[in-house]
Amino acid sequence: MANPFNTRASALSGPATDIVPVTPDDLVDLADVAIALYVETAGTISLVTADGGARVVQVADNSILPVGVRRVNATGTTATGIHAMVIS
Repeated sequence: MANPFNTRASALSGPATDIVPVTPDDLVDLADVAIALYVETAGTISLVTADGGARVVQVADNSILPVGVRRVNATGTTATGIHAMVIS
């Protein structure tokens, strides 16, 4: 099968080249900074942005949150089914 990503330069504007499940943690950053989060079930997300800002946001079911994220905190996060969109 041909892979159109083989000859394409990665861009921060996407598309992501992978999506990985997130386990919220108050101390451990994501393996790769996400270019966005996908959330299956609505709730609150407590996160640390790529620039280091602490933020708390409300999200709806099946939301895409287009912000660079380095960590999703366990404390304060009630949304579930969180996935990081990354560029590998």
